[in-house]
Amino acid sequence: MPTESESAPSPAISRDEVAHLARLSRLALTDAELDQYADQLDSILTHVAQVAEVAADDVPPTAHPADLQNVLRPDVVVPGLTPEQALSGAPAVEQDRFAVPQILGED
Repeated sequence: MPTESESAPSPAISRDEVAHLARLSRLALTDAELDQYADQLDSILTHVAQVAEVAADDVPPTAHPADLQNVLRPDVVVPGLTPEQALSGAPAVEQDRFAVPQILGED
């Protein structure tokens, strides 16, 4: 608890600012909710400020802590199956295509 010579740090956001934001957002908040949200937003903003203090200028911004690389094999064209080979095990074939049962009542 701060002594008389030490003052508590001022909040990062005041209750009046929260009430103003609530009016702009068309939110009807009770006095208890204004106090609660003011405390919560102050805590969030205080923690963001602490993180900003720790951030070093020599550390580049990054989206991921580990260096990521795509691991892809080279694209090599190889011979594929002929239509006859692909359809050889099909239970039903129609016009060089797999024939399947009708499901939508279409002709």
